[in-house]
Amino acid sequence: MTDDTVVGFRQPGETDDPLTEILRSGARRLLAQAVEAEVAALLAEHSHLKAEDGRQRLVRHGHGPEREILTGIGPVPVRRAKVRDRGADGEDRIRFTSAILPHFARRSRSIDAVPPSLYLRGLSSGDFQEALEAMLGKDALGLSPQAIGRLKAEWQAEHERWRKRDLSARRYVYIWADGVYLQGRLEDEKQCILVLIGTTPEGKKDLVGFQAGFRKSAQSWRELMEDLKGRGLSIGPNLAVGDGALGFWKALDEVFPGARHQRCWVHKTANVLNKLPKSRQKAAKDDLHAIWMADGRAEAEKAMDTFAAKYEAKYPQAVTCLTKDRAALPAFYDFPAEHWVHIRTTNPIENVFATVRHRTVRSKGCLSHKTAQAMVFKLIIAASKSWRRLKGNNQLPKVIEGVRFRDGIQVPENETNAAA
Repeated sequence: MTDDTVVGFRQPGETDDPLTEILRSGARRLLAQAVEAEVAALLAEHSHLKAEDGRQRLVRHGHGPEREILTGIGPVPVRRAKVRDRGADGEDRIRFTSAILPHFARRSRSIDAVPPSLYLRGLSSGDFQEALEAMLGKDALGLSPQAIGRLKAEWQAEHERWRKRDLSARRYVYIWADGVYLQGRLEDEKQCILVLIGTTPEGKKDLVGFQAGFRKSAQSWRELMEDLKGRGLSIGPNLAVGDGALGFWKALDEVFPGARHQRCWVHKTANVLNKLPKSRQKAAKDDLHAIWMADGRAEAEKAMDTFAAKYEAKYPQAVTCLTKDRAALPAFYDFPAEHWVHIRTTNPIENVFATVRHRTVRSKGCLSHKTAQAMVFKLIIAASKSWRRLKGNNQLPKVIEGVRFRDGIQVPENETNAAA
């Protein structure tokens, strides 16, 4: 008998997914074509080189063994193209290294961002394999609990290298400061992660500082900023944005004197509303919005006076909470109007740490403090790749040069000279 009579039965949890198979097949062909294009470009670049016998020095040399790359659509089998240099040995030999398919890569870079994201959303490392099989297919290997342990060690080492990076060539026009508390499962006290995010003269947001400390402690913030200054960040920001309760402000004036202060309107609104009864909070929130959404400083000052007159008699604590930062709350009016949406709040930090807070609530406690720092750092680095640039990038050089703005509009040069 030549016919095979063995019938295969479907395994539990096994499903047919023709679409995924088509995508993987297409991805394999596209990847092979892209690598072949890299090889062709290398051969064309060195086509003028000849071996001693007159033949072409650089030639194709087959393929390496097949291996699987774990991608967002599951494992994709690939073969690395090889190139042979027939005219040199040792260090002089021309070697082919694919930018698309590195020699020892087993996962795409997007997959490396998955574990810290899942971990910070409440998934324990022991459940990673099952979760990844559901997302990437039953053949999604290479991210077992042991592999996750190795990845965490790599993330901690990456965090340490990042903390020691040179900042002498960096300049930040605006910075946002905030502290986020994490509770480790086996730790007695909460840990506060101090975070600084800045924007470069090109309008790109960048993670500037990140370390453990005490949110209201000026000493903790001073240590963070002194460390940044010691690694080359000699020029302070033009404007700093943060919550009014931070010890950050005292440390900022000591380390980078001259930086303007801008209190976060989201924090300020929440703090003021907390001092009012719930029956008055909706109307008070609209009154507060009228202040920081005003078109100019004079209109904002008038709206603030109106708020004080309206609530002073019955709710003096709410008015005091608002007016104690009266000088710092409207600072954004002295900067380009295109930047107001960015510099009125600490949302660049709040948005990043929303997932961290969610993970803490879901898991009733985060990781150990050391692991938490590495995980949060890795998540921020992954998120930073999709951070939006500041609107009005062309205005940032003007801010650096000290050009004056009034109510978001550049002051004419003749008026500036007359004032001087």
